[in-house]
Amino acid sequence: MNKPIYTEKTQCQDCYKCVRGCPVKAIRVVDGSAQVMPEACILCGHCTEVCPVGAKKIRDDLSLAMQLLKDKKHVYVSLAPTFRTEFNGMNEAKLIGAIRSLGFAGVSETALGAQVVSSACAQLLREGDHSLMISSACPSVIHLIEQYYPQLVPFITPVSSPLQAHCKLLREEYGADIGIVFIGPCIAKKNESTDSFDVALTFADLRRWFNMNVIDWDKVSLEDSFVPEAAAEGGLYPIDGGMIEGIKYYGVPEDTLFMCFSGVEEIMEAFDEIDTRGFDHPVFVETLACVGGCVNGPGVSKRGSIAQKRYKVQTLTPSAPASRDMQPLDIGKTFHEREIVKGAHSKQEIAAALLRIGKKRVEEELNCGGCGYDTCRDFACALIEDKAEPAMCVSYLRKLAQNKAAALIKAMPSGVVIVDENLKIIESNARFIQIIGGDASIISEADPDLEGAYLERLVDFHELFAEALREGTEVKIQDIRRNGRIIRLTLFSIQKHLVLGGILQDITEPMIQSEQIIEKANEVMKKNLTTVQQIAFLLGENAADSEVLLSSIIQSFANKDAPK
Repeated sequence: MNKPIYTEKTQCQDCYKCVRGCPVKAIRVVDGSAQVMPEACILCGHCTEVCPVGAKKIRDDLSLAMQLLKDKKHVYVSLAPTFRTEFNGMNEAKLIGAIRSLGFAGVSETALGAQVVSSACAQLLREGDHSLMISSACPSVIHLIEQYYPQLVPFITPVSSPLQAHCKLLREEYGADIGIVFIGPCIAKKNESTDSFDVALTFADLRRWFNMNVIDWDKVSLEDSFVPEAAAEGGLYPIDGGMIEGIKYYGVPEDTLFMCFSGVEEIMEAFDEIDTRGFDHPVFVETLACVGGCVNGPGVSKRGSIAQKRYKVQTLTPSAPASRDMQPLDIGKTFHEREIVKGAHSKQEIAAALLRIGKKRVEEELNCGGCGYDTCRDFACALIEDKAEPAMCVSYLRKLAQNKAAALIKAMPSGVVIVDENLKIIESNARFIQIIGGDASIISEADPDLEGAYLERLVDFHELFAEALREGTEVKIQDIRRNGRIIRLTLFSIQKHLVLGGILQDITEPMIQSEQIIEKANEVMKKNLTTVQQIAFLLGENAADSEVLLSSIIQSFANKDAPK
């Protein structure tokens, strides 16, 4: 089965935007296709948001949820509190009724589990056994800590996530054999322990399900409500700082310091600075992988508008807890290190990798970020680890293309010149200099390519170039008589009105004449063969003699001009 996030190879356009966007660089590029590395991914879902062609996919589990309804007698929905911003303006009872019409026994708020978590965290703070506590509510952050900050694993709050706590609550209420489907904005939930719930869907999946069932919204019941009861302060969890507000409802020591960080990059900066040796006060750190909180998760239909979403959550969430006397519920949890070990590469290895992309000196390390990595040396390390390919380097590709073009131009037997819109020479070859002679031969002693020289000072037919640039000519061929010779000039547009190329051939030279005779003979032979074949068809005669005669003409010229 596909991992929660995967790449549709046929759609990937090797733009490397996902590499640039991935905070932990959990992307491997193979044959130009950017593949997610499951063992390194933290499931923040950012790559699915930034991919311009939608090649990064979220695993579709809708069919599993549909099958669960067939396999289980009673299936309940754990609905993330972000529904208030996702279905903005929809009557709460109507949304519940629509979900129940899909076949669910009931709809419950994940926020109920959040309240259980808040109570447990408040108790831990009151016990004073932990000077530093990092929230365990966001599964993506848990992946980040376990894989990239293993030294912080002991400081993760030993409490289940709100979803896992909610699932335990539902099973105690309705039985251990019920089915549970989570619906919310989070992709990382798809990778949480399946012993708590059965299937995790996004809001996009729910909307698709509604469309598939062609729900008549006018007939949806308005009598439904959340089971076993509506949540209260747990509804604040999807906004940054919401968990902290929820914990405060249950009473904490006055000297407790609370911090909140949202967005993986901001969290990583905070983790890099955290001093694990201890604090003078108890410190609780709330962390949410999505900027602004879950209201801006990868599974929502509309990202952004954080201020409006915040306002919606805060105004629609009850300002007082549903109950301060939470029923005892075992939601303890332990976390384990799964460190992604970064390879240690020597200076020689990095230098060799940089050489593969044509960077011999520090000055050539542009650190432009086009490859997706912050620095050329980071990219070199990725090359060593087979996570990247040389073609990802834009400057390397440009140099490679320039070198190939320059080599081709220099090897051509005809004269070649490329000019810009001001008729300033960008590049030329030795044959061009040989054909036009004069000042070009003198200048070429200092610059063999004539780069930067003005064409109008070198040739008397420069106006033909100027005219082709003005007209945006695609291809134009013209013969020019010059110094007793005939120069065939072929002009072609490289960048319309901006860059123009010219090919010069001295057609008075014997070799050129022979080539033209051979070309003309070929044309005559083809036309003659067609005619003779038609006559032969009518008369029943064989046209082989004509073909032999014409072939001998071509062969004689080819042998004459062949090198001895």
